[in-house]
Amino acid sequence: MARRRKPAVDRSPYLNHRSDVEPIHAPDGSAVRELLHPTHHAIERMSVAEAEVAPGETTRLHRHPIAEEVYHVLDGAGILQLGEERLAVVPGDIIRIAPNQPHRIEAKSETPLRFLCICQPAYRDEDTEFLDADETSR
Repeated sequence: MARRRKPAVDRSPYLNHRSDVEPIHAPDGSAVRELLHPTHHAIERMSVAEAEVAPGETTRLHRHPIAEEVYHVLDGAGILQLGEERLAVVPGDIIRIAPNQPHRIEAKSETPLRFLCICQPAYRDEDTEFLDADETSR
């Protein structure tokens, strides 16, 4: 098992560790850790977040009119709806999501589906359009 390195006394603004970031409940239904984002870190034009979807759960169908997004699957397995396509995804898969392309992901494994979300330009709530009804508001 890998040991967690001890943080340096003078943490660099260019270095972050996932254990230092608390997950938040995102509007799409996933749990997200903003690993690198211009509002909090020394990065300017993109963002990197780790998303987790619980087994059997699905994120809301949405699109980003401006941002190009990349998913890199780390753990678990799922089905990614990308426009009209449905793609089985497993650890190691890297998927490009074009601006304006509708997408959602469903966790199909017994463990959470965990993946990196890389956005350019950086993720903003204002650049997310939901294309389905909010099931949580019913």
